[in-house]
Amino acid sequence: MGFLILIAGLLVFLATHVFVSMRGARAAAMARLGVIGYRVAFSVVSIAGLVLIVWGYGLYRAHEWIDLWYPPAFTRHITVLLMLFSIIFMTAAFFPSHIKVRLKHPMLASVKTWALAHLISNGDLGSILLFGTFLGWAVFARISAKRRTDEVAAVAPKGYTNDAIVVLLGIVIYLALGYVFHPVFIGVPVFGQ
Repeated sequence: MGFLILIAGLLVFLATHVFVSMRGARAAAMARLGVIGYRVAFSVVSIAGLVLIVWGYGLYRAHEWIDLWYPPAFTRHITVLLMLFSIIFMTAAFFPSHIKVRLKHPMLASVKTWALAHLISNGDLGSILLFGTFLGWAVFARISAKRRTDEVAAVAPKGYTNDAIVVLLGIVIYLALGYVFHPVFIGVPVFGQ
């Protein structure tokens, strides 16, 4: 049951995010619902999909675990290192910086890095489905974004103060996720194992 809920959540969540790349349909939805109405509808459906993903993956992990392969132990270290970059990339999405300009779409770079990192160290069917789907979507979204003509490129500020803030804040968030969030809410310790 959990595996099916996970699949349903992925379909709902990703359908809303793929819809964003359909610029004509998106513009029509915004015209019909208004910008605020569209954003509310987008958010509600996305959150519903995310809830289904978390619920389904939790049920799958508790009752339906299916190993397909057994990653070598050293892959955990690769995952831990890649996650540092993923969190810094995500942080860069919220600050004008040279990092943001260089990545062009730091949030998508973060999702790709997060998904790849977790694919490297997880060999079970549910994880491969979850992280593989997100990796595929992020690649699709990046290609789609590259083809758009309606986006304005970010401009780097003078100096590197914001870049230092992005890296330092990213490290703090990374440590908080590794020491608190992941072991408590995911049930898998990141450090010290």
